[in-house]
Amino acid sequence: MTDLVKEHGYASSGESFSIADPDEAWVMELIGKGKAGKDAVWVARRVPDGYISGHANHPRIHKFPLKDKSGETLYSPDVIKFARSQGYFNGKDEDFDFSKAYSVTDFGALRGCDARVWAYFNKFKSGMDEYLPWIDRAEGEPMPLWVKPDSLLTVTDMQWMMRDHFEGTPYDMTGDIGAGPYKVPYRWRPMTFTVDSLEYTHERAIATQQTGFSFVAQMRSDLPPYLRGLLWFGTDDANTNVYLPVFCSVKRAPAQLAQGDVNTIDWNSNFWVNNYVANQAYNRYSQMIPDIRRVQGQLERDIAEDVRVALEQIPEFTDPAICEQLTQDLADIWAERATAEYKKLGDYLFVKFMDGNIKKTDENHNFMKSEYGLPVYPNFGGYDERYFRSIVDDAGPRLRVNTIKY
Repeated sequence: MTDLVKEHGYASSGESFSIADPDEAWVMELIGKGKAGKDAVWVARRVPDGYISGHANHPRIHKFPLKDKSGETLYSPDVIKFARSQGYFNGKDEDFDFSKAYSVTDFGALRGCDARVWAYFNKFKSGMDEYLPWIDRAEGEPMPLWVKPDSLLTVTDMQWMMRDHFEGTPYDMTGDIGAGPYKVPYRWRPMTFTVDSLEYTHERAIATQQTGFSFVAQMRSDLPPYLRGLLWFGTDDANTNVYLPVFCSVKRAPAQLAQGDVNTIDWNSNFWVNNYVANQAYNRYSQMIPDIRRVQGQLERDIAEDVRVALEQIPEFTDPAICEQLTQDLADIWAERATAEYKKLGDYLFVKFMDGNIKKTDENHNFMKSEYGLPVYPNFGGYDERYFRSIVDDAGPRLRVNTIKY
């Protein structure tokens, strides 16, 4: 990567990369020199075995060993010299901080970027509250590049981490009035707004509505080459999508994951049916999310079981072409099934929650009918007390029910 950048240039203000194979994982920061030179300055560090690391649109490597004989820290020869030449740093070499030198550590970087990494670490590592002053005010020590989780993580842990909205933390997006009466953990852009000349921000969570796709990469050295890499791949909002199994030996994208048009709805597109489901939930989240979790959870459990069986059976075949075809079939089958099931789910949500009501269902989630074959009277979901109080505070005198005698 660095050879290519040196030869061809790097026209970017900066990027963080996760680089991994079945044996090791690295975090790399790469920042272009702009008009001062066509190449880039960079630093890369190997994540120690048994640790977790994270980055989110802001450089996360701060101080690093300058004489690391283990080969687990690498950096461009001029990484400090260039910072000095541009006036980004003027201290001793041993005090050099890559993130602080090459990026602006402001409120947006901390609450919009580092806060997401904090949420990830906080989910799996106890004691992360000590870094809240850094997230809130840039006080104290910067958050570490990696932490050792309290227990080993699973693929499922990582999938659900991608669905995080700061739940259960000081930044929980479901607790303030912005969540509305249905505890919606989303805020529409722009991310900042001004009231009475003061600027405020919406939280920027890991899971967002504008996500195009996300994945969890699972790599294992104990499997044949065509099975070592597995992308659990999902389109649209990670919170409501279904992660599909795409092995590294797959040669083509399943039809439901192939090209599409963001301006033209397509019911054979996994992206579009996921949006169909998610965008209904954005309006009445607390009421709809249980039904979404039910279907989402069952699909992902079935997929995980199918992958487990595949990993037991596929290596028994000696012909690589057959093995690769089986992984292709696995990707195709689940992309088609998940897309079809989510179209049904979207239709179900539309019918169940039509016109602000909630149709009653039986234990099998079928719509209930009376003895005469007619739909039974629906439930009225209404609003929560906090929402009612906000209405009273705003327009109470006009809406108050008075006793009138005529």
